[in-house]
Amino acid sequence: MLQIRLSPSMRSFTISSSNGVLDLMKVRVAARHISYRTFFYAVVILAFLLPFVFILTAVVTLEGVDECSSFDCLGRRLGPRLLARTDDSVRLVRELYKILNQVNSEETPDSLKLPESFAELISEIKNMHYDTKTFAIRLKAMAGVECGSGHLHPAVEGRGEGGWQPPVFLLLQMENLDRKLKKTKLSEQLHRHFASSGIPKGIHCLSLRLTDEYSSNAHARKQLPPPELLPSLSDNSYHHFVLASDNILATSVVVTSAVRSSLKPEKIVFHVITDKKTYAGMHSWFALNPLNPAIIEVKGVHQFDWLTTENVPILEAIESHQGIRNHYHGNQISGANIEENPRVFASKLEARSPKYVSLLNHLRIYLPELFPNLSRVVFLDDDVVIQRDVSPLWDIDLGGKVNGAVETCRGDDSWVMSKHFRTYFNFSHPLIAQNLNPHDCAWAYGMNIFDLDAWRKTNIRDTYHFWLKENLKSNLTLWRLGTLPPALIAFKGHVHPISPSWHMLGLGYQEKTNLASVRQAAVIHYNGQCKPWLEIGFKHLQPFWTKYVNYSNDFTRACHILEPSVDQGTE
Repeated sequence: MLQIRLSPSMRSFTISSSNGVLDLMKVRVAARHISYRTFFYAVVILAFLLPFVFILTAVVTLEGVDECSSFDCLGRRLGPRLLARTDDSVRLVRELYKILNQVNSEETPDSLKLPESFAELISEIKNMHYDTKTFAIRLKAMAGVECGSGHLHPAVEGRGEGGWQPPVFLLLQMENLDRKLKKTKLSEQLHRHFASSGIPKGIHCLSLRLTDEYSSNAHARKQLPPPELLPSLSDNSYHHFVLASDNILATSVVVTSAVRSSLKPEKIVFHVITDKKTYAGMHSWFALNPLNPAIIEVKGVHQFDWLTTENVPILEAIESHQGIRNHYHGNQISGANIEENPRVFASKLEARSPKYVSLLNHLRIYLPELFPNLSRVVFLDDDVVIQRDVSPLWDIDLGGKVNGAVETCRGDDSWVMSKHFRTYFNFSHPLIAQNLNPHDCAWAYGMNIFDLDAWRKTNIRDTYHFWLKENLKSNLTLWRLGTLPPALIAFKGHVHPISPSWHMLGLGYQEKTNLASVRQAAVIHYNGQCKPWLEIGFKHLQPFWTKYVNYSNDFTRACHILEPSVDQGTE
């Protein structure tokens, strides 16, 4: 082993061997301009700093050009200056401003089609591979058609010098405005959902007062219909309507509009079905406010002998299923995505309305059993208004089909009348993909002609029950929109399309509904969240409904259900 000894003056060093034999070598070093002591300290300092230099180099390599540590950024900024070089990013910005100044003096083409959002602009840049000048022209067009013109693109409002704004700020402003707009739309849909799920104070008051009247007033308890008219309830020469609801005011509008619009009101028989808690109030209303010569029957679900747990076990399973309770009564905004289409978000919220687990919503699937002596009925939802005589519905030949309904996959309104099976079902689920066609046309509930004789020859009810069970097994992943999807499957092959003029949809969610078309429709349907009896109802569409409300009635006045101001545009 060799040993090296340096003299204190750093002018000589001695080399010796440790193998037991003394072997000395002494070397003198001539004087240098830079002393070896300085050289030694330099080596020691470098040995200490080099690991840090290596680590910083590795960090820069891993972090990339845009994200760097403070030491590295400082070196990167100062380095090019010390070496008399220009940073690439600085040069790029200068070139960009040069192009912007050039574009600023040019006119924007009138035919230029502009993106409507920040996301759409970014997508265009990626797909079309724009050069810098094209990008600058489109930014200028979105900020203002001409510098200082004040004609601004709706997605952005530039406030820079000369009507122009630096592109970075424009992009950020566009993105922020886009996000704020989406948040506002989602918030609006959420508020509508909560408003539509509640019961207005006036309607709740009406139910309570009429229930109290039932217990204290014998006239409110009189038999409906009178004994001498009972045979008409099963007489197929009459026009039988069926309506299931727990909303007294809405039900009164449906019945009143049907009677007033009919050319033969003496042929009308209404079978009103309600739940046990509403039965007394509903009975009181029609007992105290008869609509002669029409015949009205009010019956509670508890009064049908056929509606037992043995006959409809699936409905009890639905009401007691924990997943169902969480879905319809739990946190209904969990998982909301700001990037989601507001219309899709609204439909998801509406699908989680607790009304969809109500027995009243499933009653129509049991019509052949509930009315065993009837051959044909027209089933109505409680959010419709009948505007003209509908007696010709009993003369329509259904061609052996069970359900006469309006199809919703074609029509002038591309939003309301664009529903196919893919709208309602989850075709990523193998059970749905194997049994259904996503392109099949959907149809609407709300006003349906049911041939009960033809229905009794089918297995529609069993098919309906089967798919309800399958949806429960799959944790509600087969479909999302209420009671219509299982009916779309159960009635598949049993639907006869009828003219859309009989049943106009969408008045509860399409604010831009054509008023001329509304006036011409036989039945208008306020399906959606904005029901006409709610504050969120569309004001220009409400008069078509409110004209049939009895505002002079003592009970409606006592509950402060007041007549709104008339919109002359609907007259």
